Amino acid sequence: MEDIEDLLMAGGGGAGSPPGFRLPPNNTVGLKPRMNKKNKPNVNATKLSQLPLSPTIPGTQTIYIKTFGCSHNQARLGQEINLSCKEPNFVLSRIEQKSDSEYMAGQLSSFGYSLSDYPEEADLWLINTCTVKSPSQSAMDTIISKGKASKKPLVVAGCVPQGSRNLKELEGVSVVGVQQIDRVVEVVEETLKGHEVRLLNRKTLPALDLPKVRKNKFVEILPINVGCLGACTYCKTKHARGHLGSYTVDSLAGRVRTVVADGVKEIWLSSEDTGAYGRDIGVNLPILLNAIVAELPPDSSTMLRIGMTNPPFILEHLKEIAEVMRHPCVYSFLHVPVQSGSDAILTAMNREYTVDEFRTVVDTLTELVPGMQIATDIICGFPGETDEDFAQTVSLIEEYKFAQVHISQFYPRPGTPAARMKKVPSNVVKKRSRELTSVFEAFTPYSGMEGRVERIWITDIATDGIHLVGHTKSYVQVLIVAPESMLGTSAMARITSVGRWSVFGEVIEVLTQRNEQTAPTKIVSKEEKSSSCVDQCADCSCSKEPESCACGPESCGDNTLEERAKPRNDHNAFQEPAISQSGMSADDQNRISMIGWLLRKRKNQVHKKAGNEIASGSKKKQGWARGTLAEWGAVDRVLLGGMLVSFLTIVALLMHLGFRTMLFE
Repeated sequence: MEDIEDLLMAGGGGAGSPPGFRLPPNNTVGLKPRMNKKNKPNVNATKLSQLPLSPTIPGTQTIYIKTFGCSHNQARLGQEINLSCKEPNFVLSRIEQKSDSEYMAGQLSSFGYSLSDYPEEADLWLINTCTVKSPSQSAMDTIISKGKASKKPLVVAGCVPQGSRNLKELEGVSVVGVQQIDRVVEVVEETLKGHEVRLLNRKTLPALDLPKVRKNKFVEILPINVGCLGACTYCKTKHARGHLGSYTVDSLAGRVRTVVADGVKEIWLSSEDTGAYGRDIGVNLPILLNAIVAELPPDSSTMLRIGMTNPPFILEHLKEIAEVMRHPCVYSFLHVPVQSGSDAILTAMNREYTVDEFRTVVDTLTELVPGMQIATDIICGFPGETDEDFAQTVSLIEEYKFAQVHISQFYPRPGTPAARMKKVPSNVVKKRSRELTSVFEAFTPYSGMEGRVERIWITDIATDGIHLVGHTKSYVQVLIVAPESMLGTSAMARITSVGRWSVFGEVIEVLTQRNEQTAPTKIVSKEEKSSSCVDQCADCSCSKEPESCACGPESCGDNTLEERAKPRNDHNAFQEPAISQSGMSADDQNRISMIGWLLRKRKNQVHKKAGNEIASGSKKKQGWARGTLAEWGAVDRVLLGGMLVSFLTIVALLMHLGFRTMLFE
C-alpha cells in the first residue's frame, strides 16, 4: 500500500494556518479509498470520496485514545508512575509519546470532540504506538484487530506506522506520524467520513503551544528535541523519529513560563537523548537547563526532572549538569542507561561508550550532587552475550546497587542489524533475566531513611486509592495518607518506614499551597485503574513469561505498593499529618483524611468493578447506585452505617430536646 503524504497547499492554506485549522480535504491531506481483502478499491469508499461532505457535524463525536509501549507514549498521563509495574518511581527511556498523546487529546478536545475511556461507546479509536519492544507492538496488533472486528474507524499514531509504514496490520486504517500530531484533527475528521488518510513526512517540529490535555494536571511533559544522534544496532526508534531536531532555548523557556502559570508542579524534560540536546542548533544541555531553572518559582514549588541521557553526550558536561542538579528546584535524579556491563556487548550494540565511561558519569554525579540517584537499563541476552559478559553485568549492578533498574530481555526488531545477529537461546535469556532480577531485588536502597525529615512534592494518588504520592529531591517515592487537597503542594514529611520500592511517611508541615484556579482537570482512565498485570508488563516492555517484571522498583502481580500497603507492625506508616499550616486541629485533619481515604477506596473499587465487567464482555455501564446491598463491599457498609448512626443520633437529640421543652412548659 503506497503512502499518501501531504499535498502542497494553495492560497491561504499554507504554513500560516493555525494548528488544526480545518481546510478543504483536497488541500490538506491525501485521501485513498479503503482496500478490500482482494486488494481492490472499495467501490463504496470511492463513491464516498466523490460525494459532498457528510452532514455529520465535525467535532461532535466521541474518541477513545489508547496508548501503548514506552512511557514516551503513556499518557496516563502521569500516572502509572506510582505503584504499578509500568513506572513506579522509575523513569523509562522515553516520555515524549506521553506528551504526544496529551497534545493529540488536547487538540481533539479543543475542537469539540469528547474523550472517553470506554472503547465501546466511542465513534473512533486513536491508537498511539511504540516500536521499542515486541510486547507493545503485539498489544497494538490485538487492539487494531478488535477495532476492525467492531467496525470502528481507526487512526494509528506513533512510532510503529512511522518506522514500519508497510505493516499488514496497518492496511485499511488511517495513520498520523510522530511529527504530524498537530494535524490529528484533520486525520480524525477524514477518517470519520470513511477516508483512509496517511500523514507521515514533515520537516518542521510541532509547535509547543498546541492545546493539551494533561492526565496529571500537575505534571508537564516537555519535549526538548526529537530523534537522536546514535545508531544502536537493536533500536528501531530512530527509524521512526529520525535524526536529532532540537527546539530553541527561548521556545522551551517560554513554555515553562506558561505551564508554571497554569499551576504545574513538575516539569519532565523528555527526549530520545537529553544529553544530545542542541547539537544541531549550536547550543547544549547546560545552557537550556540554566534558562529553564531561571523561570521556576524561587520557593521551589515547581520542580524540574531531567530526562534520560545516554553516556556519550553528557560526559563533556558533567560538572555543569551537576551544578544544575544541586539547584533546589531540580530533582537529584537521572536516568542513564548502561544496557550491559561488558565492553564487547556495548560494541556489538554500537553504544559508543565503554563501561568505564559509564562509571565516570555515575561516580562524578554521585560525588558532586548530594543524594544523587541514578536509574539505569539492562538488556539481557543480546546476541553474542556470553556467560562472562553477563557476569560482568551482574558485577556492575552489584557494585552500584542502583535503586532503580529496568531489566528487559532482548527482542529483535525487524529491520535492525541486531535482528540478523545470532541469537542467544531463549531459555538462557530468561534464566539470565530472572537471575539479574533476583540480584536487583535483594538490595535495600532506602534502609536508614526511617526517622529522617524530607521535603516532598505531592503530585498524584497511588493506584491503591488510599495513599498520595510524593517525591523527595532525590526522587524517592514517599507514600502518605492525606486528603486529596494536598495534591499539588510541597510539604515536610517524616519517614516512618521503608520498603523495597518506596518509603512511607507522615506530613508534619505544609510548605506551599496549590493554585486551584489555573490547574487543569485530571482525566483518570478506567483502564489505568483496572489494567491487568499482563497489560502493565506489556507497557513497560517486560517479558510475558511467568517471572518477575523488573520494571524498576515494582514487580507484577497483586503485591504492588508494598503488598498494597497492607497493615504492618509499624502502624506509624499510616498516621495522619500531625502539624499543618492550614489551621486545622489534628482531629479535624484525621477526620478529613479518613473521609478522603474512604471515598478514594470506594472510587477505586468502582473502577475495578467496571473494568472487570468490560473484561467479561459486559456492555452496560455500572453506576454508583447500581447493585443490591449484598453486592456492596466493606467500605460501602461502613459509609452506610455511619450515615445511619448519624441520622439516629440527630433524631434522638431532637426527641430529647423536645421532651425537655415539654417538661419546662
